[in-house]
Amino acid sequence: MRSSFSPPLTGALAMVICGFLWSLAGLFIKILDWNPFLIAGLRSLIAFLFLFALVGTVRLKWSGALLGAALANAATMLLFVAANKTTTAANAILLQYLAPVFTAVFSVIFLKEHLYREQVIALFMTIVGMVILFLDRLSPGQLLGNLMALTSAFTFSLMFIFTRMQKEGDPLHSFMASHAVAALVALSVAAFLPLPVFTTTAVGSILVLGVVQIGLAAFFFSYGIKRISAVTANLLAVIEPVFNPVWVFLVLGEAPSANTLVGGALILGSVTLASLISARRVPKYT
Repeated sequence: MRSSFSPPLTGALAMVICGFLWSLAGLFIKILDWNPFLIAGLRSLIAFLFLFALVGTVRLKWSGALLGAALANAATMLLFVAANKTTTAANAILLQYLAPVFTAVFSVIFLKEHLYREQVIALFMTIVGMVILFLDRLSPGQLLGNLMALTSAFTFSLMFIFTRMQKEGDPLHSFMASHAVAALVALSVAAFLPLPVFTTTAVGSILVLGVVQIGLAAFFFSYGIKRISAVTANLLAVIEPVFNPVWVFLVLGEAPSANTLVGGALILGSVTLASLISARRVPKYT
């Protein structure tokens, strides 16, 4: 007997919640007056401890897919931090969110997943929406930073591919391993930088980033990626930069621009419609 909510729909909802939680980064990183490497390192360390509490062991069931996902996710986080240091934040975000294009190609080649018309249209509309979203903040930036941001799009897409390969396993193990690597690398760099001031607000912010923004988000991601295609999952993740300015507006009062509203609406509309159509294509649910 079919349940009220099909696996593709619950998977899509989980990925939406994941993107929603990821979007908290903009607000809390804006509050934290720390260097990016310390933020990235402590955030990953806290996330690792949180995921360890959920999984209950550090004895991971290693596989090629787990290792690939762990390295891809760690590389994405570190490259994005480095890109933000060497190019504009808008450039870094826009280039990283070209990832669904890579994911679409890789999913067909490596996962043998079908790429449907609504997904292709959503991919195109998402790119248009992202350009509109950041149009008033884009600049040539620095070539090295832009290349690192583009590389982070490549590794971000690989994370979706490798975690999707674990649909019969537990992708949370990949996130545990990736945050251990990211914490080790980022904190090693941060050790050579000046120490920040540890205030109550700062400690609270880094805890939210570690536990909620990427720790809890990893739980929902792991649930969702087992139930929807890699392309659909990556498209839904694009809601992260859409909600970033919403949080900043609600808490800090920085009103979003007209470009932000138009681009965000275009992304949300196309991704939602494509996800609903794709979910209805699945005839049976297990």
